[in-house]
Amino acid sequence: MAFIDGLNKAFENKVRLGVMSILMANGAADFTTLKTLLEVTDGNLASHTRYLEEAGYIRCEKKFIGRKPNTLFSVTEAGRLAFTQHLQALENLLQLNK
Repeated sequence: MAFIDGLNKAFENKVRLGVMSILMANGAADFTTLKTLLEVTDGNLASHTRYLEEAGYIRCEKKFIGRKPNTLFSVTEAGRLAFTQHLQALENLLQLNK
């Protein structure tokens, strides 16, 4: 099925799709912002961001702001390319139904 070859399994999950969409649109977002926007638990978000980080699609920067920990996520070049290709494959799939 050549028309789905460009789809990336990493983005099939709605949380990972949401994380990538937010990061692509905003450049970066912290853990709390992602959690609030996606309405997921800490554990759920942590497992999905870890998956994307291990795939090389996002990077994670941990630091302290004052005495509070802050985790900032951003998209890597590999992530930007993979997500753009995934979106193009979805667009191609939609075009088949016209």
